[in-house]
Amino acid sequence: MAANMMAGSFQQRINGLIANDMLRSRLGSIAHLLTGSVAVAALMLVSTVIAARALGPAAYGVLAIVLTIGRICERLLRFESWQPLIRFGTQEEVEGNPQLMAQLFLFGLLLDVGCALLAAAVMLGAGYLLLEHVGLQSEDFYLLAIFAPAIAFNIRGVPTAALRMAGQFKRLAYFKLFSAVLRIIMAGAAYLAGANIATFLAIWMAAQLIDTAIFAWLAKLALEKMGVANPFKAGVDGMTGRFPGFMGFAWSTNASSALRTLTQEADTLLVAALAGPSGAGFYHIAKRFAKVAQQVGQHVQAVIYPDLSRMWARKQFTNVRAIKFKVQAALGAIALALIAGTWLVGKPLVQWTFGADFELVFPLLLTQLVAVMFIMIGAPSRSTMLAMNRPTVVLGIAVAATITFFAVALTALPVYGAIGANYAHIAFSALTVVALEIAFRISYSAPRDDEVRAI
Repeated sequence: MAANMMAGSFQQRINGLIANDMLRSRLGSIAHLLTGSVAVAALMLVSTVIAARALGPAAYGVLAIVLTIGRICERLLRFESWQPLIRFGTQEEVEGNPQLMAQLFLFGLLLDVGCALLAAAVMLGAGYLLLEHVGLQSEDFYLLAIFAPAIAFNIRGVPTAALRMAGQFKRLAYFKLFSAVLRIIMAGAAYLAGANIATFLAIWMAAQLIDTAIFAWLAKLALEKMGVANPFKAGVDGMTGRFPGFMGFAWSTNASSALRTLTQEADTLLVAALAGPSGAGFYHIAKRFAKVAQQVGQHVQAVIYPDLSRMWARKQFTNVRAIKFKVQAALGAIALALIAGTWLVGKPLVQWTFGADFELVFPLLLTQLVAVMFIMIGAPSRSTMLAMNRPTVVLGIAVAATITFFAVALTALPVYGAIGANYAHIAFSALTVVALEIAFRISYSAPRDDEVRAI
């Protein structure tokens, strides 16, 4: 009987989490985003296998280096403009004015275009200087030039904001499938033709440009659905004055994103430098597994941020807090289930999939999932703090957590090997979630205007 009562109580809690119609809808959107990202990742893996088989280890390594240089330059310089666009676009006086919305999106588009062009230029300049330090030669510069257009035209902020504000999460989840399938077809044809590395880079570049074009077209449809006027006809007069604080918000969110890039991209290099190539290989495999779980937290932020921004702008403070805590509870339950499942079947699964030589992947995967658990729980807090217009607080926490990450990594890696990087990730994510929670409680308790109850 006690077991039945506990089961009933647990079921009631789960039902309570999804009782709200909006929350059920958003959980469905999260499921779509996660399904789409997993499908795209699987298709990308197929095209990667084709390229590796066609080029061989050495040439494929050159391809990977070029793509990595481009990715790092883009992520460090690209503004997360969708966040300030949603933050300002969900304010009542802006959302109800098609002309103001058009000028706001023009503001974001100018920011996106400028950053994309700068990232491409930095890729070419910094890439040229790095060539001889990453195993390439100066005559390989043309490879960077082939891929540079993919970075120069990779406009993401405005389309992301448009689709999220329009609630078109299914399109956001699945639109990349077309370019992923097209990349496989082109890579397969190149494989049969015995193509070289330049051809494969051109294929990656073309697929990226097609993906960007589709994204822009979907954004146009989303803006039309919301009744937003044509941003290209909005004009730039008085733009900064109408949206005070836009650039400050954008700088803060971009800096936070850049810090995340440092921890997510540099950790494998640290493992390789301090624990050797084999340790880096084990670590990379564990990260590939854990990344799927980590995407849950990223998609949660994508889905709930527009709603939280609208509710906070409309002074529905209690609703903001309720949604935050309910989503955190759901994500915590998912994370614990993943850790428990990995504990039970992870080791035999790794050995069966990769062989006995890769048994060290299991402890790396398990500790990586502990860090992912904290990241998942902290994702709603980060979205809530941004919705409350506290980007500088989020940035400060990111700076402190990044310093902690490198301090722990540089200390633990020489002692514990590759798993030391996971200890650093646990320290980073645990500090982040605790600091965000404290900051939320302080900000929420601060004096503010009277609350407006949701109808």
